[in-house]
This record gives sequence, C-alpha cells and structure tokens, in this order.
Amino acid sequence: MKSDICKLNNDALSLEKALKEAEKIAVYNEYNEKQTGRLRLLAEELIGMVPSLLEYAEGDFWIESEGKKVELHVSLTPSSIVNADKREKLLAISTSGKNAAAVGIMNKIRIAAEMMMLDYAEVSASMPITHDFYALGMSTAPVFPDPAWSLQAYRAKAEAEKGEKWDELEKSIIANIADDVLVGIKGSKVDIIIKKVF
Repeated sequence: MKSDICKLNNDALSLEKALKEAEKIAVYNEYNEKQTGRLRLLAEELIGMVPSLLEYAEGDFWIESEGKKVELHVSLTPSSIVNADKREKLLAISTSGKNAAAVGIMNKIRIAAEMMMLDYAEVSASMPITHDFYALGMSTAPVFPDPAWSLQAYRAKAEAEKGEKWDELEKSIIANIADDVLVGIKGSKVDIIIKKVF
C-alpha cells in the first residue's frame, strides 16, 4: 500500500497530514499499539527535520508498506533557481560545522541531504574533517543509482570505533527504531527513506 502524497511546507498542517497518513498505514496493516506508536515517531522525526530543507527545495512525504515492511519517504526537489545567496548560505552551513551542524543523528541526516542538494562531488574537496560522518555513512543502495548515505553503514563503522559517535547513536530515537535511513539522489531529486520492519 502507498499512502497519499503530502506536500510539505513549514506549517503544522504538513505534520498533521503526515501523521494521519502514518495512522492510516497502521490501521491498514493492523499494527498493534506499540508498532503504531513507533511508526508515528518515525514520521515525526522525519518531518521534524524537513523545515530547514524546504528553504532550498519543495518536498513530498509518503509511506509505502507491504505487511510489516514500511518505508517512509521524503522527496526533495531543489528549487530550480537556487540563487547565489541561498547557495552560498547552504554551502556555508553544510561545510562550516557551525549551526550545531553535525550534532545529533537527525542533523547528520539533514546535512547529508543538504550536501546532495549542492552536488556532493562539487563540495567534497572543501568538506572539513567535522563532516567525517558523511564519508562514514556512504554505501551503495539498490534504490539509488549512485552511492547514498546510510545510517546502517554509519552505525556499523561507529560501533567499530565506539566513542562519541556510538554514544550519540545510542541516544537517538531514529537510530534505535529505524532499520536504516538512506539519503540519495534519484534523477533531480534528493530522497530520504526510513526503512523499518515491524
């Protein structure tokens, strides 16, 4: 089943529509209370990071499910005209390490999407060491033609290193509930997909 597609914008109505779609999917698949709560939490986490990305893109949200397997999608279409000022601002945020940039898993996912909106190949040479999370999470994913950022790949490397990255993952709602989060480019869009099997 595929839910209705919700157009995203920076108001509470977007979140409300997205959460209603999550509830419809839960009812359709006969999820129990715990599963429904977790699906709702994943939707809240995903939609919660979108507002800052919508300054540079238009976004859509939907959920696809097949029994206990669920994917939450956000597809971002970068503005056809990302003017020089917006491009400079986005590039500065993505590469400076400022703006609490790489603190928290959701911010890391958001920055991965920002980097892809800018064309990662173009900015990777200037990417500071503070964004090593991006390189640690890069892997291949069948849903994307090019390498994508994966929470699962990042988690495996962080677990091997232990330390601060692992501590941050253990405290993250999304890292503890989702099976994987993928951020990649499909055509002219940047897609964020949260995968979960209940």
